Amino acid sequence: MHQWLIAQPIDVLLREATDSAVKYVLDGARTWRFDLLDSSVDSDERASVGTKLQYHVIQSLGLKKQPPLDTSIVGVAVEIKGTVRATWMIPKEGQCEVTLLLRIDAERNRFACWLMRTHRAWLNEGANQDGKRTPRADAVPNYALTVVPWTDLPPEPLKALDAAQLAEVFDDRGLKLRLASLFRFLPGVVIPRGSITTVGAGLHDPLRRAREVKEYLLRNDGLVVLVGKWASERALAKKLGFDISDAAWVAVPLQRFAAAGLNPPTPGVLGQNP
Repeated sequence: MHQWLIAQPIDVLLREATDSAVKYVLDGARTWRFDLLDSSVDSDERASVGTKLQYHVIQSLGLKKQPPLDTSIVGVAVEIKGTVRATWMIPKEGQCEVTLLLRIDAERNRFACWLMRTHRAWLNEGANQDGKRTPRADAVPNYALTVVPWTDLPPEPLKALDAAQLAEVFDDRGLKLRLASLFRFLPGVVIPRGSITTVGAGLHDPLRRAREVKEYLLRNDGLVVLVGKWASERALAKKLGFDISDAAWVAVPLQRFAAAGLNPPTPGVLGQNP
């Protein structure tokens, strides 16, 4: 089973699954939230990341939800447990079974994954009212197989803003001005589309409004905003050293084009719909 897992691009697949589960719970496009450690995210929501993660992992690995546990890998029943805490709560039905253990370190924006048979002897004696037990402190280091070592999750650019900058990006001005501030604060930083929809939470088609900011930023700040939705701009960004696949965005100072011997998109093209 461990060989089956690591024969795949498992770090990429589980990174995507973990990031998707976190973003699903934060629901930034409706809530303006982008950080699991934000005070507006309550403990129940944080705990629900682990539950959502089960389904994202199953989908990412091309598995099926299958009893008696969460899924089956190469014919063996497997429990999938994710946590944002320091350890996992292993349910009765998962004790002494093969378990895929994923842990999210929200403070350092990273995750890791191990495969272990959660033998009853390797679990602590104390159980909660549902009979769930935690692995002993020495269990994972000594008895688990590493599937993915500690690996950074995709960065969230909004976390790079200081308090004053966040206040400006999330103030009560129109979205165009707030997005202009976002790009102005983060020149040369790849910004996923999810970050833009978080800034424009609750508004209709915030990505269209973001496109309308392009000419404003070029005229007032000398910033060329490249959008990953368009193949020509993806290619141009790649030449400049930016990966804006998955419809990401990046604001590039004009002088960087000159230094690279490249021509920016012409003003007549900026802001047009694809």
